[in-house]
Amino acid sequence: MNALLIYLVEVSICLGISLVIYRVLLSGLTFFSWNRSILLGLLILSGFIPLLRLEFFDLGPEITEMTLPVFQVGDQVAEVGSRWFSWSQLLIGVYLVGVVFTAARLIFGFMVSQRQIGNAKKIYYNKHYIAIHPEFVPASFFDYILMPDFDPENTEQKQIILHESMHVRLRHSWDLLLVNFAKVFFWFNPLIYLFENSLREVHEYQADQGVTFSYGPKEYATLLLKLITAKPGWQFMNNFNQFQTKKRIIMLGKSQSAHWQKLRFLTLIPVIGLLVLVFSCERQDLEPQLSTLIDFDQVIEVPDDVQNLEELSLENPVYKPLVADQIFDVVEQQPNPPGGMSGWNQYLAKNLQYPFQARRMGIEGTVIVVFVIKTDGSIHDVEILRGIGGGADEEAMRVVQNAPRWEPGRQRGKLVNTRMRLPIRFKLASSTNSASETAKLTEKNIPTQVVQLQEIQVTAYLDQFLPYKQLMESEFIGKLPTDF
Repeated sequence: MNALLIYLVEVSICLGISLVIYRVLLSGLTFFSWNRSILLGLLILSGFIPLLRLEFFDLGPEITEMTLPVFQVGDQVAEVGSRWFSWSQLLIGVYLVGVVFTAARLIFGFMVSQRQIGNAKKIYYNKHYIAIHPEFVPASFFDYILMPDFDPENTEQKQIILHESMHVRLRHSWDLLLVNFAKVFFWFNPLIYLFENSLREVHEYQADQGVTFSYGPKEYATLLLKLITAKPGWQFMNNFNQFQTKKRIIMLGKSQSAHWQKLRFLTLIPVIGLLVLVFSCERQDLEPQLSTLIDFDQVIEVPDDVQNLEELSLENPVYKPLVADQIFDVVEQQPNPPGGMSGWNQYLAKNLQYPFQARRMGIEGTVIVVFVIKTDGSIHDVEILRGIGGGADEEAMRVVQNAPRWEPGRQRGKLVNTRMRLPIRFKLASSTNSASETAKLTEKNIPTQVVQLQEIQVTAYLDQFLPYKQLMESEFIGKLPTDF
């Protein structure tokens, strides 16, 4: 759910930057076909760029890579007086209601337009279908021109027909269909409505330009003023006079923009490149000789009969799959933390906490921390490869940065730098299951541990190897198992 919220925010930023560039540099140009294409392209790119995930590489020294098992932090006991929902869930709920309402309104408008056209009188004039009904205002709807009445000898009506035929010929209704589809998912964003206004404005400029090829600008401007009071139509319709008449008249009298001003469109290239760089690229180091020691992609469940720390030895069934999955044909000896993996698990268990901000906002997900074990065993270059926000990224970095020295890895008998990748999964348990889970654990007499996050009493656990926190104090109940 949080990924959806982040995506919506990123799209909004892309829309805002694109709209500012268009309004400042391009909207005053008379290259209407170019402007139309640019607006449609920017709209599509704004929705597509945040979905990209590109990697760019940074050459570095020879580093052997080791991926640690997933370390999960979660709640197993409900908060006292906790809410049944988080703020992120509430926002998602409101968003989905808006999506359904906007989609229903769009479908309803389309059906009403179709019904009105179906009930109208239709004639074929000058290679176009004209739907005539007294309640219509001059407009176009895909292949139809809508008119309240029609007299082929009336000069004003012939100008209107010519204007609307330009909308039909240029397929402007399809542009509006795309915009309205985007409005279904971004109904809350005023920028999408500004985008629609800019696109409709360009549509009118294109249609007006087509009329002035056959009629004088002054004569046509007089007609625009005369029909200024007509009401707007449905979303897919291009109404004859729906936009500011003053701006359209000014554009009618404006000289054609010089061809060299098309160079302004080149400014979009660095803007789009910057948006791709900011929202779509993830940094990844590329080592010339990269060796993979361990790659654990699955979380291994700790069986219910694990009672204490001593049971989780190298001979424990939980650990055997890890040993079996290791690859030793490239690296002779992997890095080892103080006390082995059990000691590493204990360190994480005693120091990792579920951030209050992430808990409050209902943020869940996996933080991937990368760091390098140097040949002296020290930890360097701690970075977040993928984060989830809410303080979880900072908490993961803090714990890794403060970790004790490791025993460095060896390859061909020599000490080597080793790149580590540690996934830490933050997960909030369902409050509906917490009570029964707590009772189940209590009945089995499983030793209890706890992590106290500010004023919230929870049982946070790492759904992997070892206990997460020191044994809980007597006023708490719960269990904090870990598994890798």
